[in-house]
Amino acid sequence: MHARAEATAASRSFRPWDGLASAIAFLTIVPVPAVGDAGLERAAAWFPLVGAAIGALAGGVRLLCGEVVSATVATVLAMIVLVVVTGALHQDGLADTADGLGVRGDRTRRLEVMRDSSTGVFGALALIGWALLLFTTVAALDGDRALRALVVACALARWVALVHAAATRPARSDGLGAALRVGPVALGVATVVVVVVALAVGGLVPGGAAIGTAVAVAAVSVLFARGALGGRTGDTLGATVAVVEVAVCVVLLGVWVG
Repeated sequence: MHARAEATAASRSFRPWDGLASAIAFLTIVPVPAVGDAGLERAAAWFPLVGAAIGALAGGVRLLCGEVVSATVATVLAMIVLVVVTGALHQDGLADTADGLGVRGDRTRRLEVMRDSSTGVFGALALIGWALLLFTTVAALDGDRALRALVVACALARWVALVHAAATRPARSDGLGAALRVGPVALGVATVVVVVVALAVGGLVPGGAAIGTAVAVAAVSVLFARGALGGRTGDTLGATVAVVEVAVCVVLLGVWVG
């Protein structure tokens, strides 16, 4: 009986679907059942797929609503869905990171400003820039390409968050930045998945351009976090996601329309 109980406990402690549930719970506001001690480390490999699903949801709204209303209105609705389904997690990180970057002072001062719940001028400007760039880009695409762009962009954005976490140490001992630990196996699996998604959904050349863009943003985000803050925080992870979403959409627009 004791051996059977141990075997049952061991099987329950390793359930891949728990990682998916943890990824959904971390990246969205979708309620999921309790997953025990699965943790974010096990969830990391699922980030690109959850990101692709988020992009598909927002892109589906853009595609379907675009058949009824104008592309501009459909794009606004898609952006609302994108923000709401993620609980504005990444936009909050973008605003806080921009405020930290804009303040004068050392790393300690920047981290203090980033922890302040209020949004400053730099944070507001960053959010406005993000919204305007994403809106004008997605509105300029037809419904099918807008859907594909959002799927690729959202999948790559969550993968870059993993790269960012793996390549930088936590700037603090607490918070989401410290909680997200990415092992080499999880990062490898996520990389394979996101490359397949980008190339299959975006196409060979556009998908390759999107991947290259994501890698470039990842490098910049890592250098910024190391130099300005001494490591990653939950805010830098969120900011990285938001920036990659916009950058990939802009590049795909250039490839498809240019």
